[in-house]
Amino acid sequence: QVQVVESGGGLVQAGGSLRLSCVASGRAFSTYVAMGWFRQAPGKEREFVTTISGNGYSTSYADSVKGRFTISRDNAKNTVYLQMNTLKPEDTAVYYCAATRYSTISLKAEEYPYWGQGTQVTVSS
Repeated sequence: QVQVVESGGGLVQAGGSLRLSCVASGRAFSTYVAMGWFRQAPGKEREFVTTISGNGYSTSYADSVKGRFTISRDNAKNTVYLQMNTLKPEDTAVYYCAATRYSTISLKAEEYPYWGQGTQVTVSS
């Protein structure tokens, strides 16, 4: 089993910042797997936000967040972070952290078998 737990969501004004954290654990969890963040806004499909490789050297971002969001990881703590700056009302969504079984990055939700419960991010205008 693998457990994924997100934290750090909340309410912030447009232009503000938030940092999300994601801790993965469990007997089946391998530290050096790629991790990703996805989000789902009300009435919309879940969408890819960002991903990071197992060694942290490779990342990818959705165009909508590029230059504003930064993903990072601390493998000693089995933790992935999502620093979100210059937040916009359209960033409002439930943010989900997910883990793959591989070390290379992936933009496809179907390649992530392990998911957290999500954390709400609300950006007011």
